Amino acid sequence: MSFTLLGSRRSWFGFGVLGACTAAGVLLAGAQAPSIAPAPAFTARELTEYPTTGWLTSGGDLFNRRYSPLAQITRDNVAQLKAVWRRSLGGSGVGVKYSGEAQPIVHDGVIYLVTGADDVFAIGVDSGEIRWTYDAKLDDTIDVVCCGWTSRGVGLGDGRVYVGQLDGKLVALDQRTGAVLWSTQAERWQEGFSITSAPLYYDGLVITGFAGAEYGIRGRVKAYDAKTGALVWTFYTIPGPGEVGHDSWPRDNPVWQHGGASVWQTPAVDPELGLLYFSTGNPGPDFNGAVRAGDNLFSVSMVAVEAKTGKYRWHFQQVRHDIWDYDATSPVVLFDLEVGGRVRKGIAEASKTGWVYILDRTTGRPLVGIEDRPVPQEPRQATARTQPYPVGDAFVPQSMTIAPEGFRLVNQGRIFTPFWTDPVVAKPGQSGGANWPPSSYDPRTGHLYVCATDRTGVFRGGADNEIPPDGERYIGGAFGNIPFGVTGIFTALDMRTNTIVWQQQWSERCYSGSVVTAGGLLFTGRSDGRLTALDSRDGRLLWAFQTGAGVNAPASVFEYRGQQYVVVLSAGSAFAASRRGDSVWLFGLDGKIGPAETQ
Repeated sequence: MSFTLLGSRRSWFGFGVLGACTAAGVLLAGAQAPSIAPAPAFTARELTEYPTTGWLTSGGDLFNRRYSPLAQITRDNVAQLKAVWRRSLGGSGVGVKYSGEAQPIVHDGVIYLVTGADDVFAIGVDSGEIRWTYDAKLDDTIDVVCCGWTSRGVGLGDGRVYVGQLDGKLVALDQRTGAVLWSTQAERWQEGFSITSAPLYYDGLVITGFAGAEYGIRGRVKAYDAKTGALVWTFYTIPGPGEVGHDSWPRDNPVWQHGGASVWQTPAVDPELGLLYFSTGNPGPDFNGAVRAGDNLFSVSMVAVEAKTGKYRWHFQQVRHDIWDYDATSPVVLFDLEVGGRVRKGIAEASKTGWVYILDRTTGRPLVGIEDRPVPQEPRQATARTQPYPVGDAFVPQSMTIAPEGFRLVNQGRIFTPFWTDPVVAKPGQSGGANWPPSSYDPRTGHLYVCATDRTGVFRGGADNEIPPDGERYIGGAFGNIPFGVTGIFTALDMRTNTIVWQQQWSERCYSGSVVTAGGLLFTGRSDGRLTALDSRDGRLLWAFQTGAGVNAPASVFEYRGQQYVVVLSAGSAFAASRRGDSVWLFGLDGKIGPAETQ
């Protein structure tokens, strides 16, 4: 690994702003750039306030609300929005296996982001110049990464930028220079572990989860001392003997040690309660429930632990004994809202099942009703007798009326349709519903905005009856997607009732997430290369800008020198099969650069 300062003798990438360089005020190579001011050890108050002059966590704040109180850019003037500058990242993370899904961090006039190759960039807001770079130099032989090489952001706090890597390392960089201050091998990629989420800085800790359920890991969240990199606590998402939930796994069977429950996204924190919240992925093996009879806690669950110690406080399981790969992959969102006549502390997550699960974050009990209902059975899969059904509306279809060509329709292809060794089609598919793209929440209306996909999945189980060696594929069957009829569905839901306020259907899957502003706008990316602004009242398209590559990352919104700006990574996604690129775009009402040309 290495880092490079602007103007240093060793050049790493070719630095260049594409577009109106002179108008953008780009500093020439070797010119004296202003020094970077290190971030403080942010207080809980600083991290829970709505972001204005910066964007300090990947979710905008500790609640993961992705809400900006800025209102200089509005429904009335958003059509005037243009690019201020476009920055090329020199080809980092460009290739078939890479995805650009990172939400930028912004502090004191500098943007920090990471590519799918885990390379980190610090970019000046005023000119788009690259201030420093960090080259992760990942081992190209790493072959245990599920769903494309990606990183969804960095963490920031106490003068350091934190990045979790696909090789299982957690690294702290000097915010001023990009130099490595400490690096720890948090887990070994050879054993199936990887880090795809943005680390979270909170109260002197840097916290990260681990992916790898498809390779037989035992999921976990770890907290490290932000100054030294020393391990402070570990919470296992698959409980061991004597721990709460261990009895949901087979007795006298080591399968729990490979039980999955990845943590794909950045946690949220309520400092007042002292609790850290996150969600988990599928159990392992994905599609063979026969080898893991029981509910398989804490897979596909929302979990609360004490932020200082990692001690378990509560959980809510969205899918019992999951055999459909219905991970809870989207970031949890915290909110305070009047429900039933009094202000409640809520937590919500949009899931691959097509529902939003809304709980009281103090207790983990449903805030809006969730009913237990019987579901079809397949004894060979040891299926759960019942599943939780949230009261309210599903945001994607959960059944079918016509069988896709070559398939027989079973149980109308409804959610929770079981299967064994014969392929079965159902909705949502394993890549439908709400995947990793984050939701945004508007505290003025109580509306949650969900980016989702309507897609039919194909499921087959009955494989991987034996635990494989470390780092080998462990999915227990086969899966696929019907290649036609894939659409994106963008939905606004009222968190008081879990009902749909409005929906918009797209011609391609929704795979970017959103940020909502006090100007009445939703900024969301499209796989066809557009960054768009929607009217938060009804979802109408108000503005679109072609960036030249898939916008499969959430944008960040901030104010700099009295002007409101929007910054986004345009790099495409392996999972969305969108055009690849390596550009960071900054937009403002003072911009002069037009859309990118496309072939």
